[in-house]
Amino acid sequence: MGRTLRRRGHEVRVIAPCDGPPPELFVTPIGKSIPTASNGSIAPVAPDPSAQLRTIRALWDEDFDVVHLHEPFAPGPTITTAMLKPAPLVGTFHAAGDQPYYKRLAGLASWGARRLDVRVAVSEDAVELIQGLVEGEVHVLFNGIEAERFRDAEPWPSGGPTVLFIGRHEERKGLEVLLRALEYLPEDLTIWVAGEGPETQELKAKYGDRRIEWLGRIEDDERDRRMKGASVFCAPSLGGESFGIILLEAMAARTPVVASAIPGYSKVATTQHGLAAELVETGDAAALAEGIGRVLSDQSYRSELI
Repeated sequence: MGRTLRRRGHEVRVIAPCDGPPPELFVTPIGKSIPTASNGSIAPVAPDPSAQLRTIRALWDEDFDVVHLHEPFAPGPTITTAMLKPAPLVGTFHAAGDQPYYKRLAGLASWGARRLDVRVAVSEDAVELIQGLVEGEVHVLFNGIEAERFRDAEPWPSGGPTVLFIGRHEERKGLEVLLRALEYLPEDLTIWVAGEGPETQELKAKYGDRRIEWLGRIEDDERDRRMKGASVFCAPSLGGESFGIILLEAMAARTPVVASAIPGYSKVATTQHGLAAELVETGDAAALAEGIGRVLSDQSYRSELI
């Protein structure tokens, strides 16, 4: 969003924790994030006092016309900004599923929601999570992507059919379901596994199949190129996804998508003309393999998806 707004002539400043060098010149780092368990995953938050002081300083250093808060109730800079309210506030809610801190901080969250001038959720599932806490209208605005990055990427070379997985290696993302599906998939298939997580070493030890290429963390350029070069993009998540933005990225690269039929993915994949992805039963390795096989073998169906 920041890059797009800047291309349109707006002045943009992103205030956020950074665990390394700022990714863009217009990013103001407020310190490192603290990994925190949330919704079956790990969320990077910055609740420490030093991060709040840097946030306050950054807010007062600029004369903002609008401040956009992502996850306004998350502990850290967003709550701090809502308390200060240096300018009109837009709050975007991304989360879905089980968010215990919403319940623990219900009173503070309800107060913070009243500070927002515009309330946005990225999906109906995200709206459902905040019902009862947020008063007033909530606009549903889907996540956007820089489609040209994926559309124009140079395809990563491959020696045959490839399936790409990108995501944190944790139970919620369903990587093990994909690895189990290898039992039913052709011998000439390669699976590119990008990302890391708490299950990485265990999965590597358990699944030593030569068809798996463990890529680790990859840079954005390589991600875009592999997305463009893969035969299939696979998103086997088990739940907790309010919006499948990574499905949109694969679609922008014109790479067929095979995904689990969870609500957050089903809504992204459903268009006025039908389904834009092959959706399969969640957690079923055989069904996942069947879906991948169909996309690889049926050229007519593959063309429909892209």
